[in-house]
Amino acid sequence: MNNSSLRKAGILALILVALSVLSWEVYLRGKGFETTFNDDPSLWTHQRDRVYGLADKTTVFIGSSRIKFDLDILTWKSITGDDPVQLACVGSNPIPVLENLADDNRFTGRLIVDVTEGLFFSSSPNNNFRPAENMKYFKERTPAQRASFHINRLLESNFVFLDKEWLSLNACLGNIPLNDRQGVYNFHGFPADFGRVKFNRQEYMTDKFSSDTVLQNKVKGIWYGFMKASKEPPASGAKLDSILNVVKVLVDKIKARGGQVLFVRTPSSGAFLQGESRGFPREKYWERILATTKCPGIHFADYPAISNFICPEFSHLSQPDAIVFTKEFIRILNQEKGWQFPKLPVPAK
Repeated sequence: MNNSSLRKAGILALILVALSVLSWEVYLRGKGFETTFNDDPSLWTHQRDRVYGLADKTTVFIGSSRIKFDLDILTWKSITGDDPVQLACVGSNPIPVLENLADDNRFTGRLIVDVTEGLFFSSSPNNNFRPAENMKYFKERTPAQRASFHINRLLESNFVFLDKEWLSLNACLGNIPLNDRQGVYNFHGFPADFGRVKFNRQEYMTDKFSSDTVLQNKVKGIWYGFMKASKEPPASGAKLDSILNVVKVLVDKIKARGGQVLFVRTPSSGAFLQGESRGFPREKYWERILATTKCPGIHFADYPAISNFICPEFSHLSQPDAIVFTKEFIRILNQEKGWQFPKLPVPAK
């Protein structure tokens, strides 16, 4: 085959690939998929680099998925003029990230710790996997990985089919219906419309999920499955004391450098809230966090404006409710907790 034929074959192959990719992209958009960012260690690390902003203009958030869904970052920025840094990790214990920030002498800013009791007080290694993976990447990333991140950012912001969370081969394989066996719970994966991730790492429910009770019930079933499969009882006694003492030591490191730390209990509802209230009564867990660390806290149940949300799947807020929650959260921080923000009046003492 001569060079001319090779060129023609190559051009034809490129055209076929481009048409295939374009067709797949159009099909997915027609099915309602939107562009999203892969919430991988490189995206987390990009946000981790931002924690060194001016202390009165930067607030760092850690926790698990609730604060990622419930804090509307655009609302926060527009009202406060403050630049939020979202470091929460879905399905994870926030204490490893708290330790990472506490051991970083360059971090002297404001930190808000979201408390989901079943994760916060867990000692399961599975709940530390994402934070460990993220922090390892943060410490060891190479120049090539830095360059790759910026390329991926450009591509992911334009092409739906690059959605690794819902459209990769592994994601599709995870949705194969397998029956549970005695003592074995098969996680069948979340519905694809459950959440999307913005470049700032905020996660949000799609409008389709917020209005589709079938999808909501599927996620409720996943929560029931997780609770059924869990063999770890709520921490108590010496184990609970140890967790609280670790948190106190880490918080004290940040406060000693002039940083501020506040804990927040974000909303849940229905069966999830009932189970959390029974397993982790406030006086034994939430109140002890505040008493042990001597930090302020905001519990959603204490404020009428945010105490009666109905979470579509028991555990996270819809986009409209996240905006309401964020506005009230800012008001409480500013007017009741004395936090200052660039765009808000200095709170009265």
